[in-house]
Amino acid sequence: MPMSDPTPYDLIGGESGVRALAVAFYDAMDRLPEAATIRAMHGESLDGIKQKLFEFLSGWLGGPRLYFQKYGHVCIGSAHGPYPIGEAERDQWLRCMDIALDEIGASDEVRNILHAPMFRMANAMRDR
Repeated sequence: MPMSDPTPYDLIGGESGVRALAVAFYDAMDRLPEAATIRAMHGESLDGIKQKLFEFLSGWLGGPRLYFQKYGHVCIGSAHGPYPIGEAERDQWLRCMDIALDEIGASDEVRNILHAPMFRMANAMRDR
């Protein structure tokens, strides 16, 4: 049986790595003044959204499809529809993700694999 290439989920460290990424992402958003615009789109507590991002990223990165199993098919773009998202907000999101990847010690390989897909996902949320 041939071995398959590891997924980004595997390369980040599986469940614990993806959870650490989701936590680091929202912790960065919570503390960075330059992310204030997107932070204001969230409630006072980020605990619930950290869990949702972990569940989403788990499947998106090639691991268990936790978000889909829990919520079914949800259009991520529609979920972000109520929020005004332009280039500045996209770039704030990407900045927080870059910092989170730094903080979890993501390898250059992971960063290279994720760079373009993360940009496409963040850019797809733009509605202005």
